[in-house]
Amino acid sequence: MVKVTLNGSLRSKAGGQSEFDIDAADIRDLFRQLGELQPKLKPLLDDGVVVAIDNQIYRDSLFQPLPEGSDVQLLPKLAGG
Repeated sequence: MVKVTLNGSLRSKAGGQSEFDIDAADIRDLFRQLGELQPKLKPLLDDGVVVAIDNQIYRDSLFQPLPEGSDVQLLPKLAGG
């Protein structure tokens, strides 16, 4: 089980809920489960979000394992210009 915290606009897509406890093996599994729990989040998860596991940022790492008890932060990607 990992503790997942949604930040920024992700929180509003989850109806204001910001924390979830999810039993996921890797980031891909986490995204799948969050998308099932909160369908409005699914398009944002599919487009990509910033994932930090225990304060380390992972990019393009869908198969990154999630160690038991990890703190996972999800943040929307910032648009560049």
